[in-house]
Amino acid sequence: MAAKELPLSKDFFKGFWKENPVTVQLLGLCPTLAVTNTAINGFAMGMATTFVVVSASTLVSIIKRLVPRQVRIATYIVIIASFVTMADLFLAAQFPAISKALGPYVPLIVVNCLILGRSEAYASKHPVHRAFLDALGMGLGFTWVLVLLGIIREVLGFGSIFSLKMFGDWFTPWIVMILPPGAFFTLGIIVGVINYITGKEGSETTCH
Repeated sequence: MAAKELPLSKDFFKGFWKENPVTVQLLGLCPTLAVTNTAINGFAMGMATTFVVVSASTLVSIIKRLVPRQVRIATYIVIIASFVTMADLFLAAQFPAISKALGPYVPLIVVNCLILGRSEAYASKHPVHRAFLDALGMGLGFTWVLVLLGIIREVLGFGSIFSLKMFGDWFTPWIVMILPPGAFFTLGIIVGVINYITGKEGSETTCH
């Protein structure tokens, strides 16, 4: 008897919360911690990653029957690297300041475990529409965490949100928030709060 397929909405929304790549799976932490000193950097990295994971997963799902199992990982990496190159060149051409701020972390999307993981674990085993929704949900789930992390760090580290000044001259920036320790500290709090909420939701479900 074939296993019952999950609703399409589950494929999309699982990446936002229950299987969030950052707060639950703890994937892609290098760019998460490195580029989120401002909200715009977090948003740009999230969008670049979303473009790559959606494009790669969709293409992998389309060609999955054509790729021999012996070379599937190498094939997936070539596909991912191609889309990463597109994203990197687009940012460099259209948004040079953001491209410079993100530095080498856009090319490093190639080795982001989120993207290869979705290609191997999901896209290669599911039809195109499900692979697309799964990747889009994971990418946007990755993005909202980076933006939230960037907002918190930018507000406390620069006194602004998306470069818009929020406080007067009285505000003293917390320099630690724009440094690596601030990223670890902030992400730890976010993960802790989400784990608490998730645990509480689970307990309430069990009680009912």
